[in-house]
This record gives sequence, structure tokens and C-alpha cells, in this order.
Amino acid sequence: MQEIIRYSVGIDVAQKELVVTVGRIFKDLSIDLFARRVYVNSLAGFKQLTKGVEKLTNAHPECRYVMEATGVYHEKLAFYLAENERQISVVLPSKISNYIRTLDIKTITDKTAADAIARFGLERKLDNWQEPNGLYRRIRQLTREREQLIEQRTICKNQLHAEQSEAYPNAGTLRRLHSHIEFMNSQEKEILTELFDLTKTDESVNQSISLLCSISGIGILTACVVLGETNGFELIRNKRQLTSFAGLDVIEKQSGTSVKSKPRLSKKGNRHLRKAFYLPALSVIRSDEHFRNIFDRLVERHGIKKKAVSAIQRKLLEMTYTIFKKQVPYDKLYYKKLESCTSTTL
Repeated sequence: MQEIIRYSVGIDVAQKELVVTVGRIFKDLSIDLFARRVYVNSLAGFKQLTKGVEKLTNAHPECRYVMEATGVYHEKLAFYLAENERQISVVLPSKISNYIRTLDIKTITDKTAADAIARFGLERKLDNWQEPNGLYRRIRQLTREREQLIEQRTICKNQLHAEQSEAYPNAGTLRRLHSHIEFMNSQEKEILTELFDLTKTDESVNQSISLLCSISGIGILTACVVLGETNGFELIRNKRQLTSFAGLDVIEKQSGTSVKSKPRLSKKGNRHLRKAFYLPALSVIRSDEHFRNIFDRLVERHGIKKKAVSAIQRKLLEMTYTIFKKQVPYDKLYYKKLESCTSTTL
């Protein structure tokens, strides 16, 4: 038998189960997926998983656990593996889905997804996963709680409007709806107070939020969403990866002269990030001359305002990454200075 270079454990994580494929790559770069198991997504299942992998790999040092960043369901397993000093990589879902397209897989199931993740771990050089900053995790929890509360309040307000529009509104229903809305308003204030107090406990986080708020249209809440959802851009290596993570990347199919679809957003990413940048995009279109010119130019080109707003969302998101990495405030006069320098050169 040839020398084994390394092992990879591909894990497709669901709410209640872990679909696992164990693979190995030999010195001649051939790949063998030799074991498949299903475990419960619980502490007992984690222990069974690590014991089973150790038996199959003979505790080989080059054994890496690879999984997708699937919502929150992967987090307990990731923390368990990190605490037990296992090599672990958490990959953005868009990377795995793009990789699966390169394989000859006609039917995608949990098992074939686990196979693909295991192959991905064998073929690629992956970064080690680091436990998320506890502060960023708490920020994400609070911003998501507020988002859910806002959605519930909107539903309640719609119910109130419908009830008030009836010929004979029920007084008891109106009273309860008003009371429920007032309660949710107080809950939102409590969440925001806790969130803003939390950001002040860490000087570096507080400074990063201040820098992001220097961008036109970005407020404290949007900055908190960005840092919380990206864990301080921990998994992000470039702007293109960030837009893909948020689902703001553009998909277009074109082949010869017969196949050509309209470009559209993939929306295969973090919906919380996309949603957080919608209102800021509308704000900068009204208040910032640079972004307004971009918006007008795009609308003039294709006539679709919603598409132009999405482009502004993407530009704002990319700008947060640049500002965070460079740790310098946004200069609103930068583009005017650039234009004047260009005109002077010409």
C-alpha cells in the first residue's frame, strides 16, 4: 500500500445529525474515500465521531476535520474539536458549492455533500479554524435577536392596521395589539442598550466600529452587524470572498449565442449582511454625491433601480472590509481628490 500523505474528515452538518465521510490521499495524489458514518449532532455524537476517526486513521497527525459554516448548527462541533486539539477548517458554503460543480455529481444528497467536503479537504490547503471572539459572538446574538423582534413587530403592526380597517374593530384585539407593540418597543430599547454597552467594553472593537461609522450611511448598528456576522472578518481573505459570503455576488450564464441569462444576485449567503446594507444604500444614494452618481449611471445603463441599489450595497460592504483592514477612517473627499489628480495629469 502506498504512503498516505494525509486524511480528511468531511462533515455535512444538519440540525440533528452529522453525515461524515473519511478520505485519504496517497503519495501519487490518488484519493480514496473509504468510510462513511452518520452521528447525532450532540456531545455524545461528537465523542463517537472522534473515537471512530482515530480508529480509522490510527491517530494520524495529518487528519483534518472539514465542514461548512452552516448557520449555527456547526458551532458546537467546531468548539468541541478545537477544545480537543483537532485540526479543523470551517469553509464558506459558497466555496463548497462551487467545488461541487467541478465534480461529476448529478444528485446532491447529504452523503455526496460529505464526500465532496472530504475531497475538498484533501485537495486544498486550508486554514486552521480559530474560535470566534466571544465579544463578536455576543454582538451577533444581540443583532439577530433585534432583527427577529423587528420582524415580529412588523407583523403585529400589519395585524393592527387590518383590525383598525375593519367596519367593526374588536376593542380587545386592538388593546392587546397595542400592548404587544409597546412591549416589543421596550424590548428593542433593552437590546440596543445592552449591545452598545457591550461594544464599549473592548477598545479595539469600539475603535473598529468608529472607523466603520465614518463611511457614509453606516451607523453603529450596521457596523455591529458586519463585525458580528463576519467575526471581525476572520474567514474573509478578500473583497470578492466577502461579497460571496453575503450573497451579493453576481451570477451570469453565457455560452455561445444560444445561452445567455440576465445577471442576477446569487443570494446564497448571509442574509443578515444583505439586509443590514439595504437602508444604508438608500441613504447614501440620497446624501452622498459619489454613490448617487454611480446609482444614476447604473439606472441609465439598464433601467432597473433595484439592481442599482444592490450594486451600492455591494460597494458599501466592500468598503467596510477595506476600512477595517487598513484601520483608517473613510475620506469622503477621496474620489474628488482622485478626479482632480487625474484631470491634472491629463
